[in-house]
Amino acid sequence: VLTATVWTYWFCVGIMVVRVRRKTRKLSGVVPKQRLEQFMWLVWVPLVFAWMALPYLAATGARAAWALPAFADAPGYLTLRWIAALVAVACLVLTIECWLRMGKNWRMAVTPDQQTDLVTSGLYGHIRHPIYALSILLMLCSALVVPTMPMVVVATVHVLLMIVKARNEERFLPGAKGEAYA
Repeated sequence: VLTATVWTYWFCVGIMVVRVRRKTRKLSGVVPKQRLEQFMWLVWVPLVFAWMALPYLAATGARAAWALPAFADAPGYLTLRWIAALVAVACLVLTIECWLRMGKNWRMAVTPDQQTDLVTSGLYGHIRHPIYALSILLMLCSALVVPTMPMVVVATVHVLLMIVKARNEERFLPGAKGEAYA
C-alpha cells in the first residue's frame, strides 16, 4: 500500500512537471534558479528515488540494511503500520486536492519571473503550506511503515528539506503577493 502511494505521489508530480514545461515552454518553475534550491535539488532527487525504493525493498523481504526489523511484525506494531499506510493514502488524496486547487499556479521552484495567483481556498485557507505539511506527514508514515535505518535517514533529511523549502518561500511570497499573503 505504501509503495503504491509513494509511487503514485511522484508519478503525479512528474505529470505536473510535464504540464508546466509544456505550458511555459521552458524549465522555469520546475528547475530552481535560486542557489539554495539548486543545492536542495542535489540532495532531493536521490532522496526521492530512495523514498520510492525503500518500501519496495522492505516488502520483498530482502535481508539487508533495508529489510524490516523483527519488531515490525509484532501484532501491535503491525496495526500501527496499517494505520500509517492508510494515513499515507489520505495524505496523497489531500495532496492531489491541493494540486488541483493550485492548477496552473503549481510550481516546483520559487519563480520570481512568473506571475501566479495566490491560492487561499481549501486547505490553503487553513494551512500556509499544506502540500509540504502533507508531504512531511506522508514521509513520517513511510518511516512508521518501513522502520529501517535507511528510511529514518531519508525521512529526517526530507523533513529538514521541507522546512527549509517552506521558509525559503516564506521569504519570497510576502514580496511577491504583498498584503494578500500576509
